[in-house]
Amino acid sequence: MRIDIPDGKDPIAYVWGEMVPGIGVAASNFSLAVYAHTTLGLREFEAARLRIAQINGCAFCLDWRTERDGLKVEEEFADAVVEWRTTAAFDERTRLAAEYAERYALDPHGLDEEFWARMTTHYSQVEIVELSMSIGSWLAFGRLNHVLGLDTVCVLPSGATPSGERGGTP
Repeated sequence: MRIDIPDGKDPIAYVWGEMVPGIGVAASNFSLAVYAHTTLGLREFEAARLRIAQINGCAFCLDWRTERDGLKVEEEFADAVVEWRTTAAFDERTRLAAEYAERYALDPHGLDEEFWARMTTHYSQVEIVELSMSIGSWLAFGRLNHVLGLDTVCVLPSGATPSGERGGTP
C-alpha cells in the first residue's frame, strides 16, 4: 500500500472520495458512467475491460465481472481474453474489443489503417468512441488502484481479499 489510510476507513472510498474530493468524486462518476450508460454488448465490453485489467494487473479489476440483467460472462471468459487472437469463444466484435484494448494500452501509435478498417467494419463511430472512453477509464483508474496498492487492501467483488482470505461485503 502506497497511501496511508486512517484506521477504520475503506481504502477505495477514502482515496477516491475524501483525499481529493474535487478530482476523486468526478473520476468515480466517470468510472460509474461507463457501466451505467454503455450501449456495447456485454461480451465485447467485458473483453476490453478484462484485457485492460490483465495489462494493469489490478486484483480488483481482474476479480470483477460486470453484470447486466442478472447475466455475467462465463467463468472461462477471462482465460479466453488472454487468448483473444486464437480463441473460438469470441465473435469478431469481441475479438476486436480485446485487441483494441491491448493495442490502446500497449501500442497506441501502432493502430494502423488496417486495424481501423476492421474496426469500422464491425463498430459504428459512436461505438468506437464509447469503447475508447471505456478503455481510457479502465486503463487510468485500474492502473491508479494498482500503482497505489489499493487493489491489495480492498475486498474483491468475490468477497475475497487479494491475499485469498474471505472478506466482508465491499
